Amino acid sequence: MSRKTFFITGSNSGFGLAIAAAALQAGHRVIGTVRSQASLTALAKTLPGLRPALCDVTEFDRIDDVVGHAEDEHGPVDVLINNAGYGYEGVLEESPIEEMRRQFDVNVFGAVAVAKAFLPRFRKRRQGFIVNVTSMGGMITMPGIGYYCGSKFALQGISEVMRAEMAPFGVHVTTLCPGSFRTDWAGRSMVRTERSIADYDALFDPIREARQAVSGKQRGDPAKLAAAVLELIESDNPPPQLLLGSDALKHVSERIVRLQQEIETWKPVTVSTDG
Repeated sequence: MSRKTFFITGSNSGFGLAIAAAALQAGHRVIGTVRSQASLTALAKTLPGLRPALCDVTEFDRIDDVVGHAEDEHGPVDVLINNAGYGYEGVLEESPIEEMRRQFDVNVFGAVAVAKAFLPRFRKRRQGFIVNVTSMGGMITMPGIGYYCGSKFALQGISEVMRAEMAPFGVHVTTLCPGSFRTDWAGRSMVRTERSIADYDALFDPIREARQAVSGKQRGDPAKLAAAVLELIESDNPPPQLLLGSDALKHVSERIVRLQQEIETWKPVTVSTDG
């Protein structure tokens, strides 16, 4: 395995921290971003070998400078892990549109802004690897996380276009689509809307309670996800998306079957519109 330089957003917890730790252990150089000075100080103690950097992905005008400074100081980046993001939970009717805007600012616009800072660098060097962390929630949906799924569906689609546009220049783009893992996603990191409409109690309350009850006990192991990422970035022919976790495999596979059935059922109406 050749030594690479990683740039990982949201590297102070969850997948970002796990991937950073694994990459360092494997002998790679890691630049890890966090949003606050306090997090930067804590991360430097947790992973002494990591090169920490301040970067709020919603401060779009600063990202080019952060990336430029990182490469000036540590050399060309080989791998971007676009990991920064968070979960938002709330029934659509109960959820303020401002929360949707913030969800998309971080999960979509922030991720795309960071990727765009690297695109010209990777294109000119004719190499690079972009891993955009989405979710199985970018390929399936469930009640109560409409804003989150919407943001991950958006990043999934943009990533596929990015992959096609960058392929001629030797740049790989893959989305990472994890299922449920033992991170803070469903715990302290998740923003939740207060319940207010009783009509949704029967549908949504059991989902919220089950999600909170399983937090920290999910089957997915972040360390094993990190190992899978290190395997992925060594591939000469990486997939457009990589599902991680048996639950992701199950739910996405079932959705594909349902989609095929829906297409077949409505096929006569579909083809009836041709002139």
